[in-house]
Amino acid sequence: MKALTVAASLALAALTLPAGAAPSGMSAEIPAAADTPYPGGTIALDIDASDVERGLYRVTETIPVAPGTERLTLLFPQWLPGNHAPRGPIAELVDLRFTVGGKPVAWRRDPVEVYAFHVDIPEGAREVVARFVHTSPLQSDEGRVTMTRQMLNLQWEKMSLYPAGHYVGRIRVKPQVTLPSGWTPAVSLEGERKSGDRFTWAETDYERLVDSPIFAGANFRSWSLDPSVTLSAVADSPGQLALRAEDQAKLSALVDETLLLFGKPAFDHYEFLVALSDRIGGIGLEHLRSSENQLEPNNFAQWDDFDWDRNVLSHEFVHSWNGKYRRPAGLWTPDYRTPMVDSLLWVYEGQTQFWGLVLAARAGTQSKDVVLGNIAQRAAALAASPGRDWRSVEDTTYDPIVAARKPKPYASLARGEDYYWEGAMIWLEADQIIREGTGGRKSLDDFARAFFSYREGTGPTLRYTYDDVVATLGKVYSYDWAAFLAERIDGTGRSAPYAGLERGGYRIAYRDRPNPYEKAQMDYRQTLSLWHSLGLDLGKDGTVNSVRWDGPAFKAGVVSGAKILAVDTLAYSHDTMKAAIAAAKGRTQPLTLIVQRGDRVLNVAVDYHDGLRWPWLEKAVSGAAGLDRLLAPRRAAR
Repeated sequence: MKALTVAASLALAALTLPAGAAPSGMSAEIPAAADTPYPGGTIALDIDASDVERGLYRVTETIPVAPGTERLTLLFPQWLPGNHAPRGPIAELVDLRFTVGGKPVAWRRDPVEVYAFHVDIPEGAREVVARFVHTSPLQSDEGRVTMTRQMLNLQWEKMSLYPAGHYVGRIRVKPQVTLPSGWTPAVSLEGERKSGDRFTWAETDYERLVDSPIFAGANFRSWSLDPSVTLSAVADSPGQLALRAEDQAKLSALVDETLLLFGKPAFDHYEFLVALSDRIGGIGLEHLRSSENQLEPNNFAQWDDFDWDRNVLSHEFVHSWNGKYRRPAGLWTPDYRTPMVDSLLWVYEGQTQFWGLVLAARAGTQSKDVVLGNIAQRAAALAASPGRDWRSVEDTTYDPIVAARKPKPYASLARGEDYYWEGAMIWLEADQIIREGTGGRKSLDDFARAFFSYREGTGPTLRYTYDDVVATLGKVYSYDWAAFLAERIDGTGRSAPYAGLERGGYRIAYRDRPNPYEKAQMDYRQTLSLWHSLGLDLGKDGTVNSVRWDGPAFKAGVVSGAKILAVDTLAYSHDTMKAAIAAAKGRTQPLTLIVQRGDRVLNVAVDYHDGLRWPWLEKAVSGAAGLDRLLAPRRAAR
């Protein structure tokens, strides 16, 4: 294995500790998770989610206790699946109270692990009732908004506690939720029953419950994409739920292409959960039997205009195989307290990013030109990232923990979660190597089916290691895959990650107009990316959103948060800026910017003369190339 498992890491740490001591950062008062059923019985979880005016989820959780229990330790989920970091929003759990037989009982928060609550259990007690409120953020600076007046996204782990000492798959729960009158829910749980505005589902285990979020709303519609796959959407308004038959057919084709690629899934039924909204918080999160996806409100009703905004659907669907069923050993944990090891995210997320693009193009949920434009934008940005000189792809897999996904002052130097996109470029190169080496008889498709297809009797999760990845690649095509991956994953200072594109018959070229993906994205968001010219990204009013390290704007002293007021004596607009850059091409005098930074207004000279530049992918060979073959549909026409 390339990295120690969590269990091995903790065992190694324990060798240096006195007998009975807990590893640093872990409380000796909290029992480790064991593969034993929770002895108290089934937990009843009742959530009142009807207060959409205030954004409140009121929770009543009844937890049975085994005879003789003197103290019960309850945990709030901290290490959340798919988040790759400890992100449980415990600050939103408020007004917590415990009772036994209607009378308050004492509790205290663990002083070391603050996600744990120790509850004193009176003699003879049969159950303890926890009551609390989960406060959905009302605005984005408070966190992700999960409830609006039209819809909600209920995630069970954010509004429940679970008993310590057991695998979460061995804890039984009976859930029920009260929704606003007239709302319809979509969820991958079984046994749904409705009584008034209250919905209940069959008893399940806590692990599956956490993996089965709800989207519900006043404006709701669902479509069958396949006998085993449904897409259910909630929207800000009813008209946004329009979907042409030809566009529904593309979504069905996405299901066809994905099943053809990966083979048997680990689910019996799958739900695409979609919020067509700019009011609820953005999300793209994977689950075994469903996915949580936020799209721009008119994505379906104005399908052609939102081609750029749809890749999350294919990406999260792929995750049912890559990430949820087949999972890196370090990312499987017995509970939501045990830390996760992120070192194989370049497979978990990087290959999912790759397949999300490929399947979108094969199915037509995104046009080939938009997919190529997206690849061009990301590959060129990686090539222009000085952070690749000091930080490896593997080190970026720890970024969800290190940086907690917050904005960075100089992201191109710091690097972020590049295991997504540089991982995708590495897998593209691997695909082209296999195609070349086998004369087109095999490709990464063969790896995907061999590695990710469901194997009978393995349960909902089958773990893998670095060595498993290398071994399966070797069975598809004999090659020194260990050296290939070590150089690209562990190395620094490498050249631009274009090898897969070039082997696939394409090259990066720069033009004075943006490619279809980047143009659509900028037009909708009213931003202007000048990353490959001045080296900055601008908001609608000229505010600098980000600056490329060591680019022309950086060298002139322009920083993020500053605001460009004028360009060569003309008031700022996107068109004015573009015209000035074009006019400066080939001349000697610099661009003159009037820039406001805080309470200062400065004249800034930017020495740049190469004109407007946006990356495109263009054909470097005649006829069908390897990348064309990769993106071509595999299914027979419906």
